[in-house]
Amino acid sequence: MTTSEFHANPDNFCYRHPGRPSFVLCQRCMRTICPECQTQAPVGVICPECMQEQRRNQTPAQRRANRRWGARSMTAVGGRPIVTYWILAVTSAVSLLQMIPGLQGPITGALQFAGAYLYPSLSGLPFEPWRLLTALLVHQGLIHLGLNMLALWMVGQQLEPLLGRARFLMLYLVSGLGGSVAMALIDPGQPTIGASGAIFGLFVALIVIGRHLGGNIVGALVVLAINFAYGFIVPGIAWEAHVGGAVVGALVALVYVRTNGRRNAKFWWIGLVAAIVLVLLVVVAVVPPLIITAGH
Repeated sequence: MTTSEFHANPDNFCYRHPGRPSFVLCQRCMRTICPECQTQAPVGVICPECMQEQRRNQTPAQRRANRRWGARSMTAVGGRPIVTYWILAVTSAVSLLQMIPGLQGPITGALQFAGAYLYPSLSGLPFEPWRLLTALLVHQGLIHLGLNMLALWMVGQQLEPLLGRARFLMLYLVSGLGGSVAMALIDPGQPTIGASGAIFGLFVALIVIGRHLGGNIVGALVVLAINFAYGFIVPGIAWEAHVGGAVVGALVALVYVRTNGRRNAKFWWIGLVAAIVLVLLVVVAVVPPLIITAGH
């Protein structure tokens, strides 16, 4: 294409700044826009006019979310739940490796959690506190893994872009820690595996934040109630981890809600979540030994 032909074609220039060449198209109206006119969308970029139209079409709950949560600054790059994808990938890889004949026993034995691993003087087992979190990586078969990863994918796509990567990852890990601590408190001798505690924490956090933003959470509450009931009714399911993850997830979500918009918000939420973790570790270090000693 010659220079004259290039300049004669308006599709080679930003429609808002005709003197600026560009070959990037708005994903909604497909008009050419320069870097100054580009706003990152979940896929590609959009122009200012389409952005205004998108904001006009938002529901009241979405507008409240943008005002209260600063959605643009807290959304992962491109709106993609990167942390969710990484958790899915790592957990699936470890769990699938665990299911290979000959590896299930060694991998499960190395990563599963039981309260007894926290109390070597009482159980005779080595002190391995990292199992509080490594248990999230292994699962009992394809159905267990598939259900947990499907739930993580569904909730993560909504929650991570709203919270941001750091807060979402913190919520997941601390909720998983809460599930393991609950197992240690209620049934110290029972081994447990799976990410269910962490996922229940994400689910409850989504409900807490959705309620704070004025969204309709009835459907989510019904689904949560059914899953809780299923865990209590069906034998072999660690309902203790579900309860612990849900309670801790609710606490972390309340921290996020109450600290959002404050001055030095990052300092506040990191400090308060760290305090929750500290309380969990102190409780799990003190309470079960007292129970076991009293039983003897």
